[in-house]
Amino acid sequence: LLSITKREDRLPPYRYRQRQAITIITMSLLFNIAAAVCFSEFVSAFTSSSSHAKFSSRPKRSQIFTTAIDIEEEAARDIASFEEWASYSGIQRADGFQLAGEDLDGFLDVSAMTTQDMPAGSSVLYIPEDCLLSSSKVMEEFGRLTEAEDILRKNGYESEIRQYYLMLKILVEVEKGEDSPWFPYLNSLPRYYSNGASMTLFCYTCIPPLVASMCKEERARLNNVSVKRVVSFLSNEIKGDHKLWKWAYQVVYTRGFEANDGSFNIVPMADMFNHGTENEIWLSYDESGNCYAQTTKDVPANSPLRMSYGDATNPSFLLARYGFLDESSPATFCKILPSHISQEMKSLGYAHNRMLFYKDTGDVSEEVWDILLYMALGETDPSTQQQFYQAHMDGDYTTKQSIHEQCYYLTVTKLGDHIDTFLDDLNALERKGEYGGKVAAEDHPRLPLLLRHNEFVKNTFLAVRSAQGLDQTSYA
Repeated sequence: LLSITKREDRLPPYRYRQRQAITIITMSLLFNIAAAVCFSEFVSAFTSSSSHAKFSSRPKRSQIFTTAIDIEEEAARDIASFEEWASYSGIQRADGFQLAGEDLDGFLDVSAMTTQDMPAGSSVLYIPEDCLLSSSKVMEEFGRLTEAEDILRKNGYESEIRQYYLMLKILVEVEKGEDSPWFPYLNSLPRYYSNGASMTLFCYTCIPPLVASMCKEERARLNNVSVKRVVSFLSNEIKGDHKLWKWAYQVVYTRGFEANDGSFNIVPMADMFNHGTENEIWLSYDESGNCYAQTTKDVPANSPLRMSYGDATNPSFLLARYGFLDESSPATFCKILPSHISQEMKSLGYAHNRMLFYKDTGDVSEEVWDILLYMALGETDPSTQQQFYQAHMDGDYTTKQSIHEQCYYLTVTKLGDHIDTFLDDLNALERKGEYGGKVAAEDHPRLPLLLRHNEFVKNTFLAVRSAQGLDQTSYA
């Protein structure tokens, strides 16, 4: 088997990506790990080593701006050096744990898998505390940047302060180049991203309104958390490098997760676990801050090792934040977007994670039926609308169900009208995206992903249409 290595100068980026796309990464493992059932046994399966590299890093202003990390989207990812760094740094891996590479839209995606059967409760990874990039440690290292934090609060981004410090840490380490203890890790990370912050303005016009608004929010967050002027320890070159700030943002927001102690962490090697609706991995930390990965169920050989990045019924968020389509998602938001959402509608269950269409069965969540009926009655019979709402609030299921039965035709007609209108809009977006891909594919390389997202939503709506007995038209 081949290993992914640094790009050779004689290979153009495009040819190199082709070579990467067919590569599977493997190396012999240095540790035999005992499986465990309870957490204490799991922790004891790995032993901390005092011999692995200790990291000490303070921000220093560079006299000459150089960066050894090429952040251009076509740049190669040096996975082989990262794996060597991981072993040297004390990261321990179970027998069978392996990194695998595949081509996604012309760029390399690297993820974790197992080549051996792993019973539930098996120890998979041990990552020493000093390998982690932690917002709490960065705050101690840099000191609190009061002026920068005040700007974030003023702009309404107080919740992003932890991520901001991690962005600064990434920038400081990038400026050190190969002198940074995290250089092999950072040089292994993606340069190309497909999330909302990376999309073009044209991309936003090719997807439905809700996911478009989520993607625009990601771009707004990038712009607002890039507080540069008040950071004294960054060079002017770093402060002025918008591409680098954007890359640091992408690294933090696509690879970082909440920790038990309230910190926001990036955990090298554990960040190679992809997302899955059916996930196999659970992360935890001990009192010293060391990170452990454990299987949550039996995992057969040659299977992916995945964790959860968020609500599996919200693929729009996963696309906007992380830049991928979760086609294993069982459901998606029904896309009903009233001009005004009243408190009564919220009490009936109006929420993006409750108003669901189910992809495989075509089922519709109870909240969708309730909201559709409530909206329809508001247009035709306000008195019955209030009776329906009060029955819901009182837990009077009999009265509520009776009104549903009496008004079924009204409700199902509103459902059919919503599906027809949305599918018409979706087809228009599809035509626009396909046209953009033909005339300006190089300017909008994320369009194939967005078209797949639209197709996923379309198929879900068609499944609902069929399961609910609505007439098929030209959408089949």
